[in-house]
Amino acid sequence: MAADFAEELKNLDATLTGIETVLDVEGLRRRAAELEREASDPDLWSDQDRAQVVTRRLSSVRGDIGRVEGLRRRLDDVGAAFDLGDEDFMAEAAEQLPELSKDIAALEVRTLLSGEYDERDAIVQLSAGAGGVDAADWTAMLLRMYTRWAERHGYGTEVYDTSEAEEAGLKSATFLIKAPYAYGTLRSEHGVHRLVRISPFDNQNRRQTSFAGVEITPVVELSDHVDIDDKDLRIDIFRSSGPGGQGVNTTDSAVRITHLSTGIVVTCQNERSQLQNKAAAMVVLQAKLLERRRAEEAAEKQRLTGGPQDVSFGSQIRNYVLHPYQMVKDLRTEVETSNTSGVLDGEIDDFIDAEIRWRRSAESTAN
Repeated sequence: MAADFAEELKNLDATLTGIETVLDVEGLRRRAAELEREASDPDLWSDQDRAQVVTRRLSSVRGDIGRVEGLRRRLDDVGAAFDLGDEDFMAEAAEQLPELSKDIAALEVRTLLSGEYDERDAIVQLSAGAGGVDAADWTAMLLRMYTRWAERHGYGTEVYDTSEAEEAGLKSATFLIKAPYAYGTLRSEHGVHRLVRISPFDNQNRRQTSFAGVEITPVVELSDHVDIDDKDLRIDIFRSSGPGGQGVNTTDSAVRITHLSTGIVVTCQNERSQLQNKAAAMVVLQAKLLERRRAEEAAEKQRLTGGPQDVSFGSQIRNYVLHPYQMVKDLRTEVETSNTSGVLDGEIDDFIDAEIRWRRSAESTAN
């Protein structure tokens, strides 16, 4: 047992050392010092947008440093308990190893997020696909799944828009997840999600298959320079509405923005103020235009290099089967679980971690 314990400690130490090297902890400390100096500049808050970017980046860097240092302390404490040779101390340390190992593995996954926009907040858009009322209900279930996932991690969320279906559920929903590396963490959730179950809306209790699309885009920052000509926008104002067409408020505060040259349409109606809804809709529009530009650049690179075309968009990436058996399975990573209720309540970290590793492996192979 002691030999196994020592071997596991050795492996964990090697993994954590590798993480410290990849993250460049000393470099992070220097970066934190630079951001602290910038944040202490009294003129910073005259530009609210820039101030928010600086403080968010400082929080993210501090968080990375704190996670690494915390794991190193925990690992050193477990190693010290083992070195003492006391059976009680060793037993207590052994109990801590599984959770410590899990936390180190989670941070190791974080080191794989090195994409251009991976560190950004994420805008998530859900849309009902084939399946009628079941697809609309499935879209509402996915909204709950992702917001519960965010709650479990202490991440902030902000719903920009929900479009209620006539009978039940949602036609679509757009919301923001505020967290360091939210986009990099979630971007492989992008695609079509398929649900199989006994329909609660079918009086004959027949099995129904329904689909919902998930779109993940990074939040635009000032440095992205997404130019939008006001002449290219059509802005429509209308009254916010809820289930059954009941008014959410008594003013025409909802905003729909159409980007004429691309045909992109975004809507926001969840704020009370027309100005707030317009500002939120512009955030979503900028994110969509940035993602469109990124996709066009990637497609051009593939054309010039003769690389394979991306055929994953719009394809089914994961099955959620609730009948005749219980199973959620990702079709790319082969990760699966029978704990369907846990998954639908936001326990999706195993899928997300496997997706990040799968994506990094696929990108390395392509390069």
